Amino acid sequence: MLGYIFLTFIDLLFWQQGHCQDVTQQPEIRWSSAAQSAEMNCSHSRDKGHNQMYWYRQRPGETMTLIVYTVFGGQPDYGGNPQTKYSAVKNTIETGALTVKDLEPDDSGVYFCAVSKHSDVRRCNS
Repeated sequence: MLGYIFLTFIDLLFWQQGHCQDVTQQPEIRWSSAAQSAEMNCSHSRDKGHNQMYWYRQRPGETMTLIVYTVFGGQPDYGGNPQTKYSAVKNTIETGALTVKDLEPDDSGVYFCAVSKHSDVRRCNS
């Protein structure tokens, strides 16, 4: 008998220069069967400088942990998380997706998408 996995997706709001910035995730709530895959989509309406996307998971009673970092035009950085479990794509600056593969009860939790703006760090040589 297959169990069901409960995944919740949260929209994160960012404040920058006094303005609230929306990040939208779809679907908002999802029940999936064990051994299936679940895809989450994220989009934002910020300027083109917001080309970085972060995916987090929070299990009940735990803090958020980073699953993967993506940047438009670059390769995802899974930070040690297995690519056999997660797949992230960022085909446009405004959109991205995370797929959790081969679902199991331990995958249950709240998944968060966040975006940020790239900033150049310049170093002065003396």
